[in-house]
Amino acid sequence: MQAMPNLQHADADDAVLGAQLLVDARAMVQADLSLTLAQLPLPEPLFAAVQHAVLLGGKRVRPALAYATCRALGVPINALARRAAVAVELIHCYSLVHDDLPCMDDDALRRGQPTCHVQYGEATALLAGDVLQSMAFEVLSGGLFAPNDDSDVTDAVRAAQQLAVLAQASSKMVVGQVLDLQAEAQQVSELALEQIHVNKTGALIEAAIAMGAIAAGASPHDARLIALRQFAQLLGLAFQVQDDVLDVTATTEALGKPAGSDEKLQKSTYPVLLGLAGAQQRAKDLHTQALAALNEFGADADGLRQIAAFLLTRQS
Repeated sequence: MQAMPNLQHADADDAVLGAQLLVDARAMVQADLSLTLAQLPLPEPLFAAVQHAVLLGGKRVRPALAYATCRALGVPINALARRAAVAVELIHCYSLVHDDLPCMDDDALRRGQPTCHVQYGEATALLAGDVLQSMAFEVLSGGLFAPNDDSDVTDAVRAAQQLAVLAQASSKMVVGQVLDLQAEAQQVSELALEQIHVNKTGALIEAAIAMGAIAAGASPHDARLIALRQFAQLLGLAFQVQDDVLDVTATTEALGKPAGSDEKLQKSTYPVLLGLAGAQQRAKDLHTQALAALNEFGADADGLRQIAAFLLTRQS
């Protein structure tokens, strides 16, 4: 197994802090997800399938990014940020359920557990993904986690902005999946591969960061939001490059899903296109560029920097 290039000591320290931020974020969003699902009047086995898809593990990277972005703009995590974190994770979980289906990647293992369709059947898994998607928008437009049910006009406007961001990202994610399927069993250019993952992976990471910024009061034309979106786009691509690398270098036990599945499906990946060492270097370069987009931010954005450092060095 070939290791990632060594980081400077400061970056290594950031990676450790980033791992702890993810632990903290996971605890917060797990509680909020459980509360959200408990309010659903779903029949069995659909309810069990939804719980299986959402609550059984996951790094919770996107919620962590939403929280860290809110803090990067000097605002404590508020109800809008918590709803954004839940909503983006519900969309992510829906996408994983559908990605694993026999008509897509046909995977039997996810987060160390049987995939949703293996556990509950293909029809129930399909419907679980459907309801998770609609639930995400219900959460964003509702009043969960607010101190009372009387949201002010400002919060309503921000919630509407978050809805638009997440809807667009969800559509882009589907476009990315289509492009990914079309690229199987053929060699594509690096530009074409980038377009797949800017949509399939990057769009939802960018949405998490944008919704966190909106929760903190950033307007659509705020220069800070523009810089944060640039950071998100680069981070999302680096995340996918590292995913491709791990599919080659990590074990099924470490990943919690089948290792080597990209090769099995003859997918276009960065190690295939650039070689393993080239893909590892590409992830590192994208990480450096992502951090540069945060240059105008002070110490409040250290959480974003630390999560980025962790994502570069992760082994699962």
